[in-house]
This record gives sequence, structure tokens and C-alpha cells, in this order.
Amino acid sequence: MGKKAMPLGLVILSILVMACHSRKVDEDTLLLYARSEAAYGEGRFEELISLLSGVRSFTPALILRGKAEYFSGDSKAAEGSFRRALSIRPSSVEASLYLARLLREREEPEEAEGIINTLLEDDPANIRALRLGAELYREKGPAGEGTAAALLDRAVEASAETALVFVDRARFRWIGGNGEGALQDLRSAKSLLPWDTPLFRSIENLESAIEEAHR
Repeated sequence: MGKKAMPLGLVILSILVMACHSRKVDEDTLLLYARSEAAYGEGRFEELISLLSGVRSFTPALILRGKAEYFSGDSKAAEGSFRRALSIRPSSVEASLYLARLLREREEPEEAEGIINTLLEDDPANIRALRLGAELYREKGPAGEGTAAALLDRAVEASAETALVFVDRARFRWIGGNGEGALQDLRSAKSLLPWDTPLFRSIENLESAIEEAHR
């Protein structure tokens, strides 16, 4: 008789445990990270930085600390945290975006532009990278205006795709009887779109119909 299959939940738990051990993330570090996430959400950046001051190899914690340092005005410390995170996980989009933003603000546009171009090679529809790239090219003056406009056009297209996801979920929620949730999704979709477009107007019409039926 063959071995009994392990329940799916235990399989997933085992994978997570092995991942943590392979990256040498101990329980204390994970608990510190959880406390730091709560501090970040409440804007307690100094407390967060202190909590994570000893963490050197857990990428999510390094990024979170870097963001707290960035918003606290310590750009040098933030740069160190983001670069260390990227040395461990070069594919980190969040660390790359914040490092590029920091470099732009420090008037080092060449490296920032290189980071953004690399991100867009991997993910051409990354809205945050498209917007930051447009800012970098716009700051070059007339020579960069064409590229900036093209990047913003791509950002608008990507935003429209995201808006359609909200519309799909709004329909699903409405069919399921969640009228208020459907309206919230439609408002989120509208916030992503230019107002004077056919898609925006069609979402408005759908919103009006749901509001009428929801009364």
C-alpha cells in the first residue's frame, strides 16, 4: 500500500519553513518584522529603524527599514538599506523603485534612469516605474519630452488595464449582492482613468445603474 499523501496545508507550511531556514531567517527576526510593519503603518519610523537595526540579511526587513529611513529624511542610510537588499535579491522591484527615486531626488539621474530602464525591460507595464521614468526624462528638457510622453501613454494604458480589473470585480460583487463593494470598485476604477474617455463614461453609467438599483 502506498504512502498516504500529506495534506496540502502541511505541504505549504513545510515549504515556507524550509524557505525560512534556507535564508537563515529565525523566528525572532520574523517577529521583529511583524512589529515593524505595524510601526510603519502608524508612521513610527524611528521605532521601526531601531527594531530592525540589527537585521542584515532578511530582504523584506531591509526594504522596510530603508523606506522608514527615506521618509525620515536620512537618504544616506536609506540608500545603504536598499543597496544591501538588492545585493541579496537583485530582482526586488520595491527596493529598485525606492533607490531610483532617492537617486533622482539627489540629482543622480543617470543611475536612476538605468534602474528604471532595467525594471521596464522586465515589466513594461509597471505603472510606478513608467511614471518615475517619465519624470526623469521630462527633467532633461526638450530632448526628453518625447520619451516622457511615450512613457506616460504606456502608464495610461496600464492604468486602464488595472481599472478593468476593478470593473470585473465590481460586476462579480454586484451579482453576489454586494452593491456597496461594487460601487467602491467602480470608484477605484474611475480614479485610474482620464475623465473624458469612453471607458470612464461607461463606468459612470454602470455606477449610476448600480446606485439606482441599490437604493
